[in-house]
Amino acid sequence: MTTRRTFIKGAAIAAPAAALATPAIAQSKIKWRLQTYAGAALAEHVIKPAIDSFNLIAGDQMEIELFYADQLVPTGELFRAMQRGTIDAVQSDDDSMASPTEVTVFGGYFPFASRYSLDVPVLFNQYGLAEIWDEEYSAVGVKHISAGAWDPCHFATKEPIRSLDDMKGKRVFTFPTAGRFLTQFGVVPVTLPWEDIETAIQTGELDGVAWSGITEDYTVGWADVTSYFLTNNISGAWAGSFFANMDRWNELPDNLKELLRVCMDQSHYYRQWWYWGGEANLRVNGTKMELTTIPDEEWATVEAAAIAFWDEIAAESATKAKVVEIFRKYNDDMQKAGRPYRYG
Repeated sequence: MTTRRTFIKGAAIAAPAAALATPAIAQSKIKWRLQTYAGAALAEHVIKPAIDSFNLIAGDQMEIELFYADQLVPTGELFRAMQRGTIDAVQSDDDSMASPTEVTVFGGYFPFASRYSLDVPVLFNQYGLAEIWDEEYSAVGVKHISAGAWDPCHFATKEPIRSLDDMKGKRVFTFPTAGRFLTQFGVVPVTLPWEDIETAIQTGELDGVAWSGITEDYTVGWADVTSYFLTNNISGAWAGSFFANMDRWNELPDNLKELLRVCMDQSHYYRQWWYWGGEANLRVNGTKMELTTIPDEEWATVEAAAIAFWDEIAAESATKAKVVEIFRKYNDDMQKAGRPYRYG
């Protein structure tokens, strides 16, 4: 039987052990650093609400510290920094962060791969892109968590574009693959830090941007330094993703993995309506830029060039060919489905 003496003796031994254990519990909170491609003004919409929600719900279990474009590392070095574990997670497109995968060219704006923002999640979740991305990133020590859509790709420029000839010689800030495609029309792609773009347009180093839709032009200040917005676009939606260092991901308990997925899905949903409504509202009610349009019969030249570009990319590897075939199948299905999926 336990006597009073032995009980007190046991309690005396246990008490210091419990006291020592308390700091360990306090220090067990998981902390991640996540860097986004977006500057502070844009991040207020495309990432910060989701991170704030995650931190609130995760409470004492985990906290994600958010960093904006180029704060810790340049955007072009995001992948390597995440792979090494210098940062724990990233929000970006594959193209901008220069990931060494076969799917890199399809991130950001792959010419005419989508017409609407809903095309992107359907391609990933119902047409097989998610499995391909998972395989590609798992092979290089990175977890591809989820993909979603952003805004369409339009030109915002200081001088008007009303024909393909007007595009010639325009120095624009754009994405690597989009720039590669647009060079055949005389566009000169320029790479600069995201935060330097507004000043570069003001000083004449840039003639404009082909990096976003009109919502971002207004949100980040580019509408204040450009005068014209081209309504033709080379893609219906930017395709971007959330990624994490694989070791950091595997260390998380299942409930935090699920919470990350849920909050990132909420981010994808937020962007669907924020961009969709914003693009229409600012075209109709915006006062800072004049809308211009290249006639459909002339723009058809660009659409035809995109199909040739798809063939060029597909010839580079079996994986790229598989992705291009999915794009072909999807767009063919949408065309056959008719309204409201495709109009003519």
